[in-house]
Amino acid sequence: MRTYRELFRTPEFAPLFLASAGNVAAQTVSGLALGTLIYARTGSPLLSSLAMFGPALAQLAGALALLSAADRLPPRAALTGLSLLFAAGTAAQAVPGLPVWGVFTIVLVLGAASAVGGGVRYGLLNEILDREGYVLGRSVLNMSVGLMQIAGFAAGGVMVAALSPRGTLLAGAALYLAAAAAGRFGLSARRPRATGRATAGETWRNNVRLFSSPRRRAVYLALWVPNGLIVGCESLFVPYAPGHAGLLLAAGAAGMLAGDTLAGRFVPAGWRRRLDAPMRLVLAAPYLVFALRPPLPVAVAAITVASVGYCATLLLQERLLELTPDDLSGHALGLHSSGMLGMQGIGATLAGGAAQLTSPATGMALMAAASVAVTLALAPALRARPAPPSGEASGDASGDGSGEASGEASAQRV
Repeated sequence: MRTYRELFRTPEFAPLFLASAGNVAAQTVSGLALGTLIYARTGSPLLSSLAMFGPALAQLAGALALLSAADRLPPRAALTGLSLLFAAGTAAQAVPGLPVWGVFTIVLVLGAASAVGGGVRYGLLNEILDREGYVLGRSVLNMSVGLMQIAGFAAGGVMVAALSPRGTLLAGAALYLAAAAAGRFGLSARRPRATGRATAGETWRNNVRLFSSPRRRAVYLALWVPNGLIVGCESLFVPYAPGHAGLLLAAGAAGMLAGDTLAGRFVPAGWRRRLDAPMRLVLAAPYLVFALRPPLPVAVAAITVASVGYCATLLLQERLLELTPDDLSGHALGLHSSGMLGMQGIGATLAGGAAQLTSPATGMALMAAASVAVTLALAPALRARPAPPSGEASGDASGDGSGEASGEASAQRV
């Protein structure tokens, strides 16, 4: 599968795309409205920021407790139910007089639930498409995220002014309902990929199982750490160029869109394994120029080129699936998504601390240097070609040759 026409002709991809795009649009619009509402009520930039971005940290907590459900729930019912849950939660946040602690309780619940949603969505994508088509399909979903965020923030700003933050939250709830309808009436009923109860203990055991393989562990670290450190660079755009931060963010979005398009549509399968490490270096190396405090045109060019390197995430996800048994594919992709978001939050915190002690430009250069160092350090562990993970009985799949399968055989930049 090499073309977008073939992709959208694949049964069930279009409704999955529409449901995913609808959820992103709803999240973007409602997040902006909620941040505005909390700031108006409290005057606290910290609480406003947490209202918008706190769900990413709650999603990491959900990955530690709930992810085993990603492979144990019927995908259509799970995605529809989660969209309905988000619609109800978003509408509840618009209730006049709801205390701030009540708003944040809902934020945490929805954030934790989204960890399951990512696992179910990308696990279903892996079922709908063959292995050759996964990278193209995921690149299209990634592109839709960027486009929906751009459109959502623009529309959200207009709606907040025209409808008020509470009215915009209700509009976000309506978008979640539309996403639920797209999933319910567009997707077919499928059985869960795995059997058994979804418990916190099972989630923990599966997380340990996935992370205990040296090769999978190296892939996870390569997915999370270089990406998160560069998102830390992006978190410093406002203090670096207060009057031009929007231009820098737009340059990053354009570069990321170009990278996802190239990797998903034009890079042959035989080249993907060879390009993931170079792309991670491309992601970081251009930011080293910020040590010299470059003028705005140079900064825009560096950020655009660097953001092309975010496509390394697509290439590494394909490798992760090669190393993961089918009954854990949703859990594995959900762990990737939640861990990546968590690391992005950590990267932004580290970058802010470095900038506080030095300067925004120096902080960006330091984060970039750290990202390059991590990519180089992981290169030996990622160089070997993995064996198929069926049964995980071999050392190639389990990483230690100690027989994960013998005791556990029964047991996915946005």
